[in-house]
Amino acid sequence: MNMKEILGILPDMESGWVWLAGAGPGDPGLLSLLTVKAMQQADVVVYDALVSQDILDFLNPEITLEFAGKRGGRPSLSQADISDRLVVLAREDKKVLRLKGGDPFIFGRGGEEARHLVKENIPFRVVPGITAGIGGLACAGIPLTDRHTNSVVTFLTGHGRDGGLSEDIDWAALAKSSPVIVVYMALGRVGIICQKLMACGRRPDEPLAIVSKATTPEQDVLETTLGDAEKDLASRMLKAPAMIILGETVKLRAGLDWQGAMKGKILTADIPLPRGK
Repeated sequence: MNMKEILGILPDMESGWVWLAGAGPGDPGLLSLLTVKAMQQADVVVYDALVSQDILDFLNPEITLEFAGKRGGRPSLSQADISDRLVVLAREDKKVLRLKGGDPFIFGRGGEEARHLVKENIPFRVVPGITAGIGGLACAGIPLTDRHTNSVVTFLTGHGRDGGLSEDIDWAALAKSSPVIVVYMALGRVGIICQKLMACGRRPDEPLAIVSKATTPEQDVLETTLGDAEKDLASRMLKAPAMIILGETVKLRAGLDWQGAMKGKILTADIPLPRGK
């Protein structure tokens, strides 16, 4: 079965529908087949700032593009404006693709947009995407879980509704219960996040990595510790989007940085880990 035949058995977009689709963390090779099909069939694509140009190049050139990116400190559409625009386009009988970086339901406000569509009686489909906390860390050579390090992982965002840290995070419970913590949208708040976790009992020497522009050609990884992260970050010009991962699993990058190995890095399987088999 060739690619045209594979795409042919997948659902088609319909006029008056909105598809909320994830574009993944940046590498176009990580797009789902269903998202690729939507990118060929849509009449209009409303896309976020985290959708790369490489991914936009997959679009049918006849598709109308509408930018709806939200970036901190820059003028942008409100969430209400974006949700209303999806309704307007659907009521114009368009095939509407709402294309978001990562996964639309993981820190992507896809749930808010879907609820608004329900309120306005607009039919929709959700197409999951690979979130940066999974695909991005895999490309950086850091596994989210390993039986020698952790069986629990927690995702949180470093950007709450008011622009600061989310107020619903129980830092003491988080520090105690989750051996691995991944923080999205954290670049501007590394210092305060690290301070809160250390104040709640996490060790200053605990391994920490900051992954910038994951899965893209500009990917950059800073390996440091919880106590040194703010200082070390000040000497590196990492760019958003970036995420923090804290925990012993960061040590595994010494043996799993497969992208580094492609550039000549020597990997090692001899990594001291806290658990035995």
